[in-house]
Amino acid sequence: MDEYILREGDFLVSQTDERGTILFANDDFCKIAGYTLEELIGKPHNIVRHEDMPKSAFEDLWNTVTQDLVWHGYVKNKTKNGGFYWVYATVYPLYDEERQIKTYLSCRRKPSEAEITEAQALYTTMY
Repeated sequence: MDEYILREGDFLVSQTDERGTILFANDDFCKIAGYTLEELIGKPHNIVRHEDMPKSAFEDLWNTVTQDLVWHGYVKNKTKNGGFYWVYATVYPLYDEERQIKTYLSCRRKPSEAEITEAQALYTTMY
């Protein structure tokens, strides 16, 4: 499996509805994940979930954002072609009062090698 290592300027952004369905993805997200925007819109965000990620990490993410709190963490994602990439993600709950809907905005940047090593060690103890 090929690893894609983010560049310092890469900044991946996506927005989902309350169920995790992708509403938006920026060019960096599409390019690095290997999907077109059309392939992502309407799909569950877990389309990029790597099998090495413990379910409990995503349970923590959802428990946090559904309480209207911001979540931060390291995530190993998979690419369309079977590769993977690591990100440091920040997920923000957003509420549109006019339309009375809640969405989630996820912004991701390149983590350091030390941060990835630490996250990998932690994730081997979780599931």
